[in-house]
Amino acid sequence: MDSWLGKRERAVVASLQFPKRRADWLRGRYAAKRAAAGWLGRPSDPPTLARIEVLADDTGAPQLHCDHDTAVALSLSHRAGWALAAVAPPDVALGCDLELVEARSEAFLADYLTAHEQALVAAVEPWERAHWASLIWCVKECALKAVHEGLRLDTRSMELRVQRGEVERGWFPIGACAMSDRRTFEGWWRPHGELLACVLGAPGLEAPRMLV
Repeated sequence: MDSWLGKRERAVVASLQFPKRRADWLRGRYAAKRAAAGWLGRPSDPPTLARIEVLADDTGAPQLHCDHDTAVALSLSHRAGWALAAVAPPDVALGCDLELVEARSEAFLADYLTAHEQALVAAVEPWERAHWASLIWCVKECALKAVHEGLRLDTRSMELRVQRGEVERGWFPIGACAMSDRRTFEGWWRPHGELLACVLGAPGLEAPRMLV
């Protein structure tokens, strides 16, 4: 069952006590290894995947380890039984995220969204607010992952930027901006059932080719 895991990955799995945490970890790593194998032009059979290990770096961000080609930017996410993995050239600051579309309380919006983002949510029809709030949160998570900080940073340090452009392969353009230095992240989002998937990069990315 774990023939697609490397030796160090098996050690990590053995240390995870809770079944849900273990299942999420495995799901995310499998998606990441499949995506990395495709990027590197390798097959996705278990022996090949076992030679591509995905381990956390000092910041907790996933990092690719394999026998030769390691020059790959990698991000992954898992939510509600699904996993999303994104790969890009090594010079890209990359982040991806999956989020459920769900209602967010007024207190949540006040604590985690900027004034501009709160105004965006307030401006839409009531039945659209859960979607917009969830999308904004998804975009923020991507940008925070791209700088290898995650939720250690104040979520209001990143702000959604609505992007205009053509839909490509079912993905809609979206962006974010760091409030401190105005660094911009550009990427894409799409619905997937009750989930939203988002991928951001700096510099920007072409529309993703596969959802894993």
